[in-house]
Amino acid sequence: MQDRTLDARMPAAETFQGKMMGDANTEVPDWLAKASDNVRALYLYWRTKCHDGRLPRRTDIDPTEIPKLLPYLTIVEVVDDERRYVYRLVGTKEVEISGQDPTGKSVAEAYYGPSVEEAHVFYNQVVASARPVYDDSPFVGPDGRYNDDEMLFLPLAEDGRKVSRILLITRCSLTPDFA
Repeated sequence: MQDRTLDARMPAAETFQGKMMGDANTEVPDWLAKASDNVRALYLYWRTKCHDGRLPRRTDIDPTEIPKLLPYLTIVEVVDDERRYVYRLVGTKEVEISGQDPTGKSVAEAYYGPSVEEAHVFYNQVVASARPVYDDSPFVGPDGRYNDDEMLFLPLAEDGRKVSRILLITRCSLTPDFA
């Protein structure tokens, strides 16, 4: 891979040469080169919060550091009951896209995607692997609208290891002002 800077506006520590920045020696994911600016920015921000091989905690994510991204963010809590995943924070653009505010509801009750089973596949993958999951598959939403979307699921862990929350960012064709 050639040396390149992901975004001229990013701090110098957030460039790559086949390896990721910070104290982690993680290879740059293949999808990062095609990710939209905000998806890439959130991933790079999240990476700066990973230290000593540990996942960031929810409290490590500081909204004042990423104000431009807030309308597009969702935080889902991993729960040890039949609900499995519960929406805890949902950005204003996410509410606008889905036509509802799912805060406090389970993913099974209020998902926005082709099926609850498919939604659970992504959450399950993040929990099982404790690694980011990227998806850019278009789909027809529950409202019948075509969605050319891009989603990034990022694990958060209060103990640094076991995923307790998942931070998501979405870019879809229904959010034309997403820069």
